[in-house]
Amino acid sequence: MPRIPLSEWVTSFVAFLGDNFQFLFDFIAKIIGGIVGAFAWLFHLFPFYIWIAIFALIAYWVARWGLTIFTIIGLLLIENLGYWSKTMDSLALVMTATIISVIIGLPIGILCSRRDSLRNIVSPILDFMQTMPAFVYLIPAVTFFSLGVVPGVIASVIFAMPPTIRLANLGIRQVSAELVEASDAFGSTPMQKLFKVQLPLAAPTIMAGINQTIMLSLSMVVIASMIGAQGLGADVYRAVTQLRIGDGFSAGLAVVILAVLLDRITQNLNKKLQRG
Repeated sequence: MPRIPLSEWVTSFVAFLGDNFQFLFDFIAKIIGGIVGAFAWLFHLFPFYIWIAIFALIAYWVARWGLTIFTIIGLLLIENLGYWSKTMDSLALVMTATIISVIIGLPIGILCSRRDSLRNIVSPILDFMQTMPAFVYLIPAVTFFSLGVVPGVIASVIFAMPPTIRLANLGIRQVSAELVEASDAFGSTPMQKLFKVQLPLAAPTIMAGINQTIMLSLSMVVIASMIGAQGLGADVYRAVTQLRIGDGFSAGLAVVILAVLLDRITQNLNKKLQRG
């Protein structure tokens, strides 16, 4: 049986995209680079103690004292270890990837909840996006966007977007049919029904999807450092390649603290939404 030349087909397709749509990739790179730069500028604008106070206030608002104490101690530890600047760079990458994932993924999830045919088409694509090894995404990202933060964000978006789409679709489908029928009976337009009935009731499920998107984006921080992305991942990758166990553990601990902080804040914000 002859071998299917799949690799040659993929290579030819990527070359075709690079030859004919490079202007579009350059435009996307400028937008993403600008967003990352804006977040990095914001997170570096104030001294570390100002940001610790801001994060502590957010933690107190969503979860009171337990998370607040962890936030203060954890962020002070990051500053003490000398990773504050790199942590803010990583946070800029995560925020950019999350925002892009939500902007693209939420409308797709809403459309999937309305059309079963679209959901049946999108579901296998999401399976592919989630099961393909994350390293594979770096190859076309570097091909189209060169090295740096932009291909890291692109790879993170591809890897982290599926939970937002899946849970937006699930949340809207779980809204009671009686409530939807009641809104139709009162003459609601499709947009009124979506924004005043379905999205508010589906908000906890959608927030759970966004939480998973944030965690998956953060998990790409170390992988994206292989192609020049800034942040804590570069220190972890450097420590691995040079067998510096202590430095790797310290940088990894900073990643863990940031991950736990973002996870707990979004989870408790979700609970706050459920309580109304």
